[in-house]
Amino acid sequence: MLGAFARFGLRAKSSAQCITSFSSFTARWQSTKRETCFGDIFDSDPLTGKQPQPAPSQNTPGGGDDNVYLQEALQHVDIDAALEQFLLRPQREIHVELVITMDNGEVESFNAYRVQHNNFRGPYKGGYRLAPDVDMQEMRRLASLMTWKTSVMNIPFGGAKGGICCEPKLLSQRELERLTRKLVQHTRTMMGPYIDIPGPEISAGSRMMSWLFDEYSKYKRFSPACVTGKPVDLHGSHGREYATGRGAVLATRELLLHAHAGKIAHKDFIIQGFGNVGAWAAEMLHVRGGRVLCVSDRDGAIHNEQGLDIHALRRHLNAVPPFGGSLLSFPGGTKISHDEMFSMPCDVFIPAATSNAINETVAKQLNCNFVVEAANGPTTPAGDAVLRDRGIIVCPDIYASGGGVAVSWLEWVQNLQNFRWEEEEVNRKMDRLMTDALDPVWKLHEQKHVPLRTAAFVYALENVIKVAKARGYGG
Repeated sequence: MLGAFARFGLRAKSSAQCITSFSSFTARWQSTKRETCFGDIFDSDPLTGKQPQPAPSQNTPGGGDDNVYLQEALQHVDIDAALEQFLLRPQREIHVELVITMDNGEVESFNAYRVQHNNFRGPYKGGYRLAPDVDMQEMRRLASLMTWKTSVMNIPFGGAKGGICCEPKLLSQRELERLTRKLVQHTRTMMGPYIDIPGPEISAGSRMMSWLFDEYSKYKRFSPACVTGKPVDLHGSHGREYATGRGAVLATRELLLHAHAGKIAHKDFIIQGFGNVGAWAAEMLHVRGGRVLCVSDRDGAIHNEQGLDIHALRRHLNAVPPFGGSLLSFPGGTKISHDEMFSMPCDVFIPAATSNAINETVAKQLNCNFVVEAANGPTTPAGDAVLRDRGIIVCPDIYASGGGVAVSWLEWVQNLQNFRWEEEEVNRKMDRLMTDALDPVWKLHEQKHVPLRTAAFVYALENVIKVAKARGYGG
């Protein structure tokens, strides 16, 4: 049995640590040591009748790289110590065991986590990811990041993040569906259109969001606004598929404009990561006249000094092998290593892959004027310090990757009112959100003489602090 757990990415030392009774689940709540209006009292487990126990106290919940940036930003805002600690700590943490029957008849258990960081400005908002390295600490970090991202984008949401510890490539569609529905069954009292609104993240696409919506509606009636990222035919929004990639391109446009560096046309770009976000960003930069010199995936990178034909590359990736399907087999580019990609000259480098991709070593290699963070947390604090010393301007992830949550909010608004905007209207509204968000951040950047990332966190903190005080917290 332990071998099966290892197969699905569960880190366990014994079967006793892995296997729970079918009826049990554990929830952990990070106490704020104050009664609040946020619904932080858990319902009892409907199957056992027992109340979940609070999590042990920790010194730095929600800690991580974003906490380093937050601590720096806190030096530039007026906030009392009590409210500061309240904003740094998550309001609720949930850990459930999802027990399902596999296609082969065996019973397996999977750990699922959800961290609800802050909802001063609106319902919790954040995606679910499926990955073998999902754990509570990572969810704390990403939930905190969502709080500041929605605040920078001036969207009336709070921050949350969740995940299921599994290897999705080893699960069938039926198994993934059972896992998703079981997740809703355990967490339905802690989610909903006005409580916590999940969305798609790594390996969790529109199909999983459809299952979430369907299962939740069984208990709460028709509720399309309970989740975003649904297919357009199932109450989803136009423009959601490419929203994060398009948002990164709009962020690039605004960054170049504010820095008096010209337009996207005739600029040279390198994109690390050619998944959904990177591919859409590359295509839209290509359409706007930018030259995408190099793109990469986990296996390597391809380069064309005249600029890659992005349309041809995407057709190649969609083709059936041996006619396509692999980035490195694309005939319109030359294979190079990741190190060669990092040191290649360009105007803008766009990390659109995983967290912590730009560490101190990579930051010393980069040969660009700007970095636009289309991924979540792609730059480590050590890497960020190197980029600052070298004078490379970084457009931070809490703004540059905000296109996805912007269109998620537009989908939520449409669902609440049971109507749908046309694609042009969604794109126009998103364009306005991305344009308006950078103006106050750039103003703080110039007034306080701080890096753009620090300015973004200062602006996000100020927005949350104002709402917190208006609601009676922090004096």
